[in-house]
Amino acid sequence: MDYPIRINKYLRDSGLASRREADKLVEDGFVLVNGKSVKNGFMVSENDKVVLKDREKNYQYIAYYKPRGLSTQDLPGKESVVTQWKDKGLYPIGRLDKGSEGLLLLTNDGRFAREVLSEKTKYEKEYIVTVKEPLRPNIVQIFGKGMDTEVLGKLLPVKSKIINKTTLKMILNEGKKHQIRIMLNDLSYNIVSLKRVRIGDIEIGNLKPGETRQLYENK
Repeated sequence: MDYPIRINKYLRDSGLASRREADKLVEDGFVLVNGKSVKNGFMVSENDKVVLKDREKNYQYIAYYKPRGLSTQDLPGKESVVTQWKDKGLYPIGRLDKGSEGLLLLTNDGRFAREVLSEKTKYEKEYIVTVKEPLRPNIVQIFGKGMDTEVLGKLLPVKSKIINKTTLKMILNEGKKHQIRIMLNDLSYNIVSLKRVRIGDIEIGNLKPGETRQLYENK
């Protein structure tokens, strides 16, 4: 760790909180440096003693069906998943682009969010994708070898299965921006619909667009 370092970055790099959580902890007076409360922006020196006051946090974990046409990230003057949930202190883990739909996880637990965003197979993401053009039989082999794309470069192998002549199941361990769209576009396919149906062992189930389901509490 390089000193001096901002207090929120110190807490994040120490594994005590996400950057966003750290800002809130400092703001609420739960962070002491050398026995005194500090403000956001405080610079921690190497010999400073940083302590988190005892606190109880009600962690929440929610499965949410993001409708097609709704942005995940905050955009000025526009409704998004972030604007819908930030007053409740919940934020989406990762994103689904505006034209996609399906399962998003919402939480206020930064450590859980980082775990889900890792490339661990425990949190693989499953999608159902429909395209306009008939799927070529060798597309499963192309994805399985680790596709080399123009925009994203070499990608990790993707497990896939042809469901019918225009519909494909895809399972990813990494989640680069617009990855599925770029992969299929490089193979001259046009996507009609893209839906995420599973993250790890959490399935979208019978949720409908805009609906939620409570998952674990205080995981």
